[in-house]
Amino acid sequence: MQFKDLVDKDFFKDILDNCNNGINIADINGRVVFSNKVSASYVGEQPESMVGKMITDFYPKAVLLSVLKYKHLIHDKEIHHVGGKKYMLNSFPIFMKGKFVGAYSIFKDVNDIDALDKKIKTLELQRMLNSTESDFVSIIGKEGSLNEVLKSAKKTVGSLAGPRHSIIIGESGTGKTMLAKMIHSYAIKVGVLNKNAPFVEVNCAQYTNPDIAAVEIFGSEQGAYTGARQKKGLFEQANGGILFLDEAHALDQYQNILLKAIESGKIRRVGGSKEINVDVIIIAASTKNLKNELLPELYQRLAQYELTLPSLQERSLDEKIDLLNYFVKKYENAVIKNRNIKFKVILSPLCKDVLLKAHYPRNIRQMRDVINLSIDAASPLISEIHDGEEIIAHVELEHLPFELFNEHISNERNSIKNNIINSHIESVIDELSRQGLGPRKISKILEAKGYNIEYYKVAYHLKKKKSVP
Repeated sequence: MQFKDLVDKDFFKDILDNCNNGINIADINGRVVFSNKVSASYVGEQPESMVGKMITDFYPKAVLLSVLKYKHLIHDKEIHHVGGKKYMLNSFPIFMKGKFVGAYSIFKDVNDIDALDKKIKTLELQRMLNSTESDFVSIIGKEGSLNEVLKSAKKTVGSLAGPRHSIIIGESGTGKTMLAKMIHSYAIKVGVLNKNAPFVEVNCAQYTNPDIAAVEIFGSEQGAYTGARQKKGLFEQANGGILFLDEAHALDQYQNILLKAIESGKIRRVGGSKEINVDVIIIAASTKNLKNELLPELYQRLAQYELTLPSLQERSLDEKIDLLNYFVKKYENAVIKNRNIKFKVILSPLCKDVLLKAHYPRNIRQMRDVINLSIDAASPLISEIHDGEEIIAHVELEHLPFELFNEHISNERNSIKNNIINSHIESVIDELSRQGLGPRKISKILEAKGYNIEYYKVAYHLKKKKSVP
């Protein structure tokens, strides 16, 4: 007996019921001939109870009806059906011996796919918001506070005598990684590096074990230690390009082998005997003075150029305004690109003033994050946006993160002389507010009384008090 002789309709039914996709078959009148378990589960039915009834009793907008009417197939149609679910569907006419007898549809729930797509878009949005520039032309402050450091940065790879190693010093969040990437891009632009030259970044502070650090930086040979495999280190990965050593003050115990690699242009993998030639430009960065942290010989080799980035506090008001506008515009562009909606951000004058005067211990990175969080707070959720709707996010004082104000006020909490908004002054502010005076007027009255409290702090106090039930 052959396999085909063992096959009956129940055999095919079992196969179709075990498919991950929904399947419906209807006759020329639109009555259900067959529905598998997946299709029935979508509409809360049993397959047997659907047979003999109109397909529209379960799927009111069934695409299968169009196939029955026009006798043509439909590919990859996205539709909405019962319960707000979304399906991707293919539907086909059925001909038997040249006679049209019905149609069938194969479809799947794509809500999970949409959710994944939204997650990917959200991650892409965050990547765009947090990305660093790699072009000297686009940097804010290139004609101001960063003028000299950018000139020197170009010389590290663009001087006639050839590229040099360099050190970048600056507080956390001042743009050390951005500057390193700009040097890499500039080196490619002027032909010092080829267009595919690698940029390899490593945070030296992540290695608490010097042996692990050595393996990561210099690689290892098979059997160098228990479980060791042949592995290229960061020097080999950066060959022909730039190796960026962030937090280089943590180099600690492996400074000597790094110095040897720089001086000889050769490295040896852990457990290996063969020397490997490497041609790498090294940029070391740190929040500390590397002259006090590195071996004198290593510091001398790396600090052929020492580039110092100013803190945000040291930059001019015009540059801070440019940074604020830049991050707002970057947010708008990221939303437009990733969400495909019209999006505009409007900062209230008070909100803008506070953002510009705020102290950011983590510098530009913190300023960026505060701006992004404030726009987030003023914007609707994705689920609240309708297709084609134009969104305008009005960012007000209450949308700013509380910690932004706490940093202003926390150090002033214990002394009137240090401009505290204490209980006495709070009562004065409240009384003046009840008289209909605004934050600016109240601030001037307090100043006349000997209390120098900026108007935005007054406004924050009133906003915070209003929000308390």
